[in-house]
Amino acid sequence: MKCAIMQPTYLPWAGYFNLISKVDYFVFLDDAQFQKGSWHNRNRLLINQAAAWITVPVMRAFLGQPICDAKIDDSKAWRKQHVQTIRQNYSHHPFFASLEQIISIIEDSNIKILSDLNIRLITEICNVINLKYHFIRSSELQVEGRRSDKIKNICEKLNCAEYLSPLGAKEYLEEDQFTQLSDIKLSINSYDSVPYAQRKSAQFESYLSIVDVLANLGPKKTYDYIIGIKNQEVANVS
Repeated sequence: MKCAIMQPTYLPWAGYFNLISKVDYFVFLDDAQFQKGSWHNRNRLLINQAAAWITVPVMRAFLGQPICDAKIDDSKAWRKQHVQTIRQNYSHHPFFASLEQIISIIEDSNIKILSDLNIRLITEICNVINLKYHFIRSSELQVEGRRSDKIKNICEKLNCAEYLSPLGAKEYLEEDQFTQLSDIKLSINSYDSVPYAQRKSAQFESYLSIVDVLANLGPKKTYDYIIGIKNQEVANVS
């Protein structure tokens, strides 16, 4: 069995879903510390022909607050703003209709916790593009440890023999000597954001939210884009 472990982020990029497509278990590290100004509560869309940020405001109760305890600040009209931004910039794209369910989740003010919002959105996007998944929240596993120790403990709890890591985590896994901690096989996933037909863009803007891919390509081609274009996996770096 193979697993990946990632913090739940807001409307993630295509590479996030590429990782989901390659594992038996995808664990949302929702009990990781919330980091202001990170991907946890923001991402980039193509706005007025340029990449720009949209951000979910969060109330920080205390330093070190985990994502699963981070409450969304609905005193600000961010939901309306995000929906208007998506509609204004993508309503004339060929597959705008594919975004309607995503919009409805953003509009749902009953979702009060950031990790709940992110996981609902990621799950719905997987459903839209017909990407199979098996999601687990790390907060439900009751696993202790920091950094590589926690990853190892989660893999062992799920009886996973292989851990597939995003390229960005390779450095700290090497620093922590992950491959010396157990017999779990470590593989590094590499995924490139290659150009696709991007409406209203003078030059291709890479690494945008999956929203941009879906609006331009539609569900079927978004699925193909996620799993089939330069998503090479470097197997067994131990």
